[in-house]
Amino acid sequence: MDARDVAGYLKSHPEFFENHADLLAQVLIPDQHGGHAISITERQLGTLRERTKKLESKLAELLHFGEENDAIGEKLHRLGVALVAAEDFAALLAALYYHLGNDFAVPHCSLRLWGLDAPPGDEGRPEFAAPEAQTLSFAAGLKHPHCGPSAKLEEFLDLAPTVRSAAVVPLQCRTGTIGLLALGSEELHRFYPEMGTLFLSRLGDLVSSALWRTLRE
Repeated sequence: MDARDVAGYLKSHPEFFENHADLLAQVLIPDQHGGHAISITERQLGTLRERTKKLESKLAELLHFGEENDAIGEKLHRLGVALVAAEDFAALLAALYYHLGNDFAVPHCSLRLWGLDAPPGDEGRPEFAAPEAQTLSFAAGLKHPHCGPSAKLEEFLDLAPTVRSAAVVPLQCRTGTIGLLALGSEELHRFYPEMGTLFLSRLGDLVSSALWRTLRE
């Protein structure tokens, strides 16, 4: 019999150790941490302790993520309330930039819009600057927020040269893509390609709806 046969036999005959209970104390196995030989029972207890520690660590990690998500959800709620309360485009921009900069601690924000008429007197604002063809092409293929190093996104952004990572959120409504919202950070890993984008997508939905309501009116 080889080791697999022995293991298979013990799994198929769980009553073996009931009939040979003394073996549990007699059979010694090497300690995996380099200590003295221990009994099977001690080894089982050690394995259970290690599994418990891993489960506790995983639970703590999940609780941490849950608390972070709750905090982000609360910030999005406050931003949504502020956007709904905005009576015009100027008030909307003020609320958006204030909450992104203070509540979300995003130091650099850039908004580019097209396909909607600027309010009288706001035609010269940088948000309504005519986008280049490559920007329109990039936005048209962007179905979800894009995150990563800013070096690959400089041609689509109007952010400070100190920005090292950025998130680009497409703004979409019933007529299609109406613009891009760019969030920039001087931290290289603030926005990274593998990060989740659920809350960024919800941010895009809130901003898009508020812009559509304000500018259409």
